[in-house]
Order: sequence, then structure tokens, then C-alpha cells
Amino acid sequence: MSETQVAIVGAGPAGLMLGHLLQREGIETVILENRSREYVEARIRAGVVEHGVADLLERSGVGERLRREGLVHGGVELQAAGERHRIAFDELTGKSIVVYGQTEIVKDLVDARLSSGAPLRFEADAVALHDLDSKRPRVEYTLGGERHELAADLVAGCDGFHGISRGSIPAGVLREFAREYPFGWLGILASVAPSSDELVYAHHERGFALLSMRSAELSRLYLQCAPDEDLSAWSDERIWEELQTRLGVDGWTLHEGPILEKGVTPMRSYVAEPMQWGRLYLAGDAAHIVPPTGAKGLNLAIRDVQVLAEAILEWYGSGDGSMLDAYSATCLRRVWRAEHFSWWMTTMLHRRPDGDEFDLRLQLSQLRYLRTSPVAATSLAENYVGIERV
Repeated sequence: MSETQVAIVGAGPAGLMLGHLLQREGIETVILENRSREYVEARIRAGVVEHGVADLLERSGVGERLRREGLVHGGVELQAAGERHRIAFDELTGKSIVVYGQTEIVKDLVDARLSSGAPLRFEADAVALHDLDSKRPRVEYTLGGERHELAADLVAGCDGFHGISRGSIPAGVLREFAREYPFGWLGILASVAPSSDELVYAHHERGFALLSMRSAELSRLYLQCAPDEDLSAWSDERIWEELQTRLGVDGWTLHEGPILEKGVTPMRSYVAEPMQWGRLYLAGDAAHIVPPTGAKGLNLAIRDVQVLAEAILEWYGSGDGSMLDAYSATCLRRVWRAEHFSWWMTTMLHRRPDGDEFDLRLQLSQLRYLRTSPVAATSLAENYVGIERV
């Protein structure tokens, strides 16, 4: 049996960032990831980084490439009834966001981890968590066909919604809150320069559309669709035609290019409470899911482990476990703020399959209010760039 101070299950943004923050302060960690490095570094996920999260990445030594290659945006465009209105984050809050793919953040964190020499074990499948309510929990995993055990003081479950960590908490401990949405996103990655300098969120009678980007050469675009949409029914030509329809406004052109990737993502909201049991601490998607409309998933994961790292450092430094005890309650305040914002953005911009004219009028009224009220626009901006204290 091997030993460490903190065992981290999962090498997504949450697990890698937690390991990075702790390693910088001399805390021993082992990160176990059941996928290969190639798979982890190729997963296309979120791409909007909050102001405070970008600062954290930079302060901790893994933000140099983000600052060099990331696209700094001072606002977003909201489109409804064929017209666009800019919500100016920089003017309303003094803050901005950075468009920089989650894939790139993962690459930066993997490079930092490997450069440090700290253990990062890819293709290590964690199969069981033991003695989580004791002072020495254990992680059982397989690597190269052999079974191993890792003993630790603490275990961080950063292995996503379908990982083993949350399911290792005894029945009856967790309360789970969920909402399934009657639509999904058909997303594409296209080899074409973005047609807008900033993200465009479009409300349309045929359904929501989003113009986003990953770099100055790559565009990321989305169409509202059914959660079980048959992707084979969507040729490249049909996708571009629908994007032209939903995003089109007078005097503006949506540029088309080769589609490199496409896929359908169902949408849901989910929260598990509490985010800890015994010496197991859940972070990121292992504890909560948000619909992508509010761009909060990646940011919540990083914020979770920022709180957890500070609590762990306090515990090892002074023996005071009060921050660890409060971990779940501290994180859940931000989680529920993000859940509400993501739900609000989603319900405001998407057309429900069972919706009627009353629903439509409410959506258009809310969008008009955002165009005409600086107070309403400031609320959106404040939530989008990230609220520091909740």
C-alpha cells in the first residue's frame, strides 16, 4: 500500500487545480485518472473563464498562456427580434471574461503537474473508496492490470458526475436536487474565424443559438435542439443554414467554414448536498451540474477547489478543521447562485417545446428589460463575470 496526504480522484480541471494549489504549498498529493492523457487533453468543454478564476490561474503560475492566447471580452451580445444589444461587463462592473478553452487549461495544468514531478497516474481506474469516515481513508484502483491501494488523510472526489466518489457516500446522507430540460445543444467546432468579437446569445422563434469561439481561428457555435436529437440528420449544410437563420441580423454576416467536430449535449441542473462526508470532499461535476447557458461549470469547479485547498492548508498548518467542516456550506452558496443564474439564462433564451405565446411574451419582456435597464444589465454582468462573495 502506498501513502499520501491527499488522494485526488479525477484529472479534470478540479482535480488538477487542487493538486496544483496543494503541491505549491508542500502538501503531498496523488492524482488518479481512469482515462489516458490524450483523452483528457482532447475533451472539448467550456471556454469562458470568469475574471476571478483567470486571476487565480495567473497567480498560481498556470495562467501565462491564458493571458497570452486567451481572448479578453468586455461584454456579450444579446439578440432578440432580429436586434442585438451589448451588455458591457467592463463598463458595468469594471471586469471582463477570458475565452480560453477548458482543454487548454487542462493541458497547462497537466504540464505543470508533470514538471513538478508529483504523481499523476493516467489510466488508473479507481474502483472503490474505503474507510471514508475514518482517519485514514483508502482508494483502491487498478493500473496496468494490477490492483493497488492508496492511503491518505483526505480524499477529494473530482471524478465528474458519473465517477465513483459521490456514489461512495452511504445511502440517505445526500439530498439530490435535479431538473431536466426539454432541449439540448447541437454544438460544432468550425475552422473559421469568429464572426463577432464577442459571444452572441440569440433568442429566436426556431430556438436558441449561440455564437462563441475558441481562438482567433476557431469558432464554436450551438443550436437548441431536442435532448435526444439524431445527429445524423444534421448535415453540415443544414447546420450552417439553421445558424444563418437564428443568428442573422441586418448588416452582419456569419462566416462559414469546415466543421471539425459536432455533437449533441442534453441539459440539466443538479446539486448534491452536502458536498462532503467523513474525509471525502466532492468538487466540480461530482457535486453539481449547470446548464451551459450561464458559462459556470468550469468556473464552479475551480472555485470549489480554491475553497478546499485553503481549508486543507489551514488544517495542516494549524490543526484547525473549521474551514474543512464548513467546506460544503461555503461552496453551496456559490453553487446555488450559479444554478439560479444558469437556469434564468436558459429559461429566458430557449423556446420550450410545450411553450405558448404567454411564455414567449415573458421572454421578450425580460430581454427588453435588459436592454433598457442599467440595473438589470448590471445584475447579468455581475453574475456572468463572477461574484466574488456570495
